[in-house]
Amino acid sequence: MKTDLTDTTASKINKALVKARRAIGTPAVGMVLTLVIVTDEENAYDALKAANDASREHPSRTLVVIKRVSRGPRDRTKSRLDAEVRVGADAGAGETVVLRLYGEVADHAQSVVLPLLLPDAPVVVWWPVTAPLDPARDPLGALAQRRVTDSYSAEKPIDELRARADNYEPGDTDLAWTRITPWRSMLAAALDQVDCEVISAEVHGEQYNPSVELLAMWLADRLHVHVRRGVSAGPGLNEVRMLTSTGPIRLYRPSGGLALLTLEDQPDRAVALKRRETSELLAEELRRLDPDDTYASALRFGVDRLGGSTGSTLPGGTTSETTPTPASASASAGSAASPGGAGSALSSGSASSSAADSSRADTASTAASGASSASASASSSASASVSPALPALAAGGDGEGEGERPTPAQMPPVKRAAS
Repeated sequence: MKTDLTDTTASKINKALVKARRAIGTPAVGMVLTLVIVTDEENAYDALKAANDASREHPSRTLVVIKRVSRGPRDRTKSRLDAEVRVGADAGAGETVVLRLYGEVADHAQSVVLPLLLPDAPVVVWWPVTAPLDPARDPLGALAQRRVTDSYSAEKPIDELRARADNYEPGDTDLAWTRITPWRSMLAAALDQVDCEVISAEVHGEQYNPSVELLAMWLADRLHVHVRRGVSAGPGLNEVRMLTSTGPIRLYRPSGGLALLTLEDQPDRAVALKRRETSELLAEELRRLDPDDTYASALRFGVDRLGGSTGSTLPGGTTSETTPTPASASASAGSAASPGGAGSALSSGSASSSAADSSRADTASTAASGASSASASASSSASASVSPALPALAAGGDGEGEGERPTPAQMPPVKRAAS
């Protein structure tokens, strides 16, 4: 059921919601939260469709805020609020109000949204495309317990990550982080299967994909090892390789469906790592509304502390293998997680169930895993006993920005990001 209201007020919208619920025979309100979507006319349809699909798991009142820019200067001085009320099959498992703000009222969207919030229910604000520089201090963001952005949709995703780190407040999250939940679950499970010491790691994916950067930052922050950021043709995140004292661990996804997990002395196995829809990502974020401390720690680690790829392409399309220098290998081994504790270090910030259901990462523990107390000689012997080092992937595409990143041998020992 749809009801169009032109030049209306928040009071009339509330009355229209009550009338529509009675008309379809569901006068009771059974929604668990209010989801506020701040978008433009171009992206409103896709965002609303994703919210409706997510509402089947989390029944909610969805408020879509669209700020319309008037064409003429005379029209910009006239304030007007148009609304479209949807209840029943047209609004998923909840109810939807599409708000179009014209003129000066567009600068005071919080005054329109506030009377429409569900009483005694959490509020989540989602910016599908363009997010404010500081979501927590945005007038609409200040109303919410959880603020969801998507740095992948930004014009410069890496700069967006830096801005998110500079302005982070408890309750902020990013769909670029949600996309790597299955990867984090699988990597934590892989390290739990072997008793090893992680020496270094590499993460390969599209050049301007913030999910690749976040996964590399998470690995470096949790394991205290140097992580190279390699560039591939995509799509999205393609590969993670970890050099350990018992051999390499590789998780490789060539496309968007199945991935191949390779461990030393174990048969290769296919695992499900499909690329999820926006509705699935949003539903995952709505399952837990408490602050994501693991995301905060990885974000504060800093994208500029990741090392660049050092391999070079050889004739025939293969890549050269670069063995870490003793100094860099020793430093990495000295800061790696202790044997048997690498999986636990990741598990404390990874999802607690399988990647098939893409459950929310367990963020309850923020304490770092105990650092290895082995001597320098023990570290050297551990790195010397490692089987052939991981080949460094050559930078794909134009390689813009990769040349400025230092190699792990040039970087200081990795320490946990400051809170």
